[in-house]
Amino acid sequence: MVDEGQLQRCLGANLRRWRLARGMSQEGLAEFLGVHRTYVGSVERGERNLSLKSVERLAASLSLDPVALLSA
Repeated sequence: MVDEGQLQRCLGANLRRWRLARGMSQEGLAEFLGVHRTYVGSVERGERNLSLKSVERLAASLSLDPVALLSA
């Protein structure tokens, strides 16, 4: 059974890993995505419950498969 919030935390960790692998700050990623830095931080910490549509948009912006953001 999946723990509540596990997918949120997994997505956040994957986003952070993607960002750091590219040497980007949260602010830099936020600018790239057209969102506020605090939004990126809250997603990375697993505090945001993104809709599937938001996950799809985020993945498309990063040229990733949405499943890659949700996979452990």
